[in-house]
Amino acid sequence: MGILNVTPDSFSDGGRFLVRDEALRQAERMIAEGVDIIDIGGESTRPGAPPVPLEEELERVVPIVEALVGMGVPLSIDTYKPEVMRAALAAGADLINDIWGFRRPGALDAVRDTNCGLCVMHMLGEPQTMQRGQIDYEDVVGEVRAFLAARVEALTQAGIARGRISVDPGFGFGKATREHNFALLARLPETAPEPDAGAAPFPILAGMSRKSMLGVVTGRKTPDERVAASVAAAVCAVERGAAIVRVHDVAETVDALKVWGAVREAELAAR
Repeated sequence: MGILNVTPDSFSDGGRFLVRDEALRQAERMIAEGVDIIDIGGESTRPGAPPVPLEEELERVVPIVEALVGMGVPLSIDTYKPEVMRAALAAGADLINDIWGFRRPGALDAVRDTNCGLCVMHMLGEPQTMQRGQIDYEDVVGEVRAFLAARVEALTQAGIARGRISVDPGFGFGKATREHNFALLARLPETAPEPDAGAAPFPILAGMSRKSMLGVVTGRKTPDERVAASVAAAVCAVERGAAIVRVHDVAETVDALKVWGAVREAELAAR
């Protein structure tokens, strides 16, 4: 999943693709580099980011969706606003990626009667406050899993088929310490709710690209310095069962995963 932020203030690439033509060129680059899904966001959700007015988010997102429909790549919308969900789906989006896990009023109604995919994320607090103050977990993996299980249950109770749902443990969203984030990565399969008997596991989305959790480990202070760490984190996530990795650096991640895949094939062939 390639990240396309049409925002002025996203933590890594804010302002680079705010102009429509630049956003479309970036989407074309990602497609050429082998992206599988493009995730379009019109509001930054970095820690401390202010909310964006509805009309402004719609103006940023909907024209990009309309321009990219038919390019052969599924389109995801990173939003928690029901109005943006509806407008993006009407424009041709395929997936709603909601940091609030469809908890905001009207979110379930916006997606219930559609066929789009849904990604449910865990977040403690909200973007303005999620990294402030004391953040405590007795068992971060268990608590994230319980939250995601409750949200999946809420969606299915609303009539949404389980096959439409993927889950995201929310790296960096209310996980303030190295221990929180790397426990989630190390035990990634445990963050997903149990599927129904005989059903496939819920796909896990892992989004760690260029985040501060990688800077803590590597000492790299700026997001642009964390490309290698981001690629390593993506490979670690896929090794642990992630179905989707959300990244800024598509070409580098695709190449790394091709190498990992070749090793995996050779390993299986030797058994």
